[in-house]
Amino acid sequence: MEPNPAWDADSYPDVVDALGRDGLVFRVWGGDWCKDCRSQLPDFGAALDAAGVAEDRIEHYPVEKAEDGSKVGPKVEEYGIELIPTVVVERDGEELARFVEEERQPIAVYLADRLRERELSS
Repeated sequence: MEPNPAWDADSYPDVVDALGRDGLVFRVWGGDWCKDCRSQLPDFGAALDAAGVAEDRIEHYPVEKAEDGSKVGPKVEEYGIELIPTVVVERDGEELARFVEEERQPIAVYLADRLRERELSS
């Protein structure tokens, strides 16, 4: 999740604001072998960096692919991880938003939208 230096935080002020809110924890499942992870996670890393998210609020879980195609790794079963990248946003142990590989928006934008929607509905 090495941040992409070309990601432009000034173009995404609402995203940076939403991701930088207090108390959010980001759980990220991915693998170096996964082309989707290699293409999507650097921009997400840059967004977290721009939002000032401390490293201790970002949990990385390396995922491998078993011979049958299933995913194996830390907390894969506990969180029902089937596709990667998957990012779960939590606050105080409660899941607030989840991005799964197949979404059509960038990770940061998708999660920021879900967090704002949740805030508006509370």
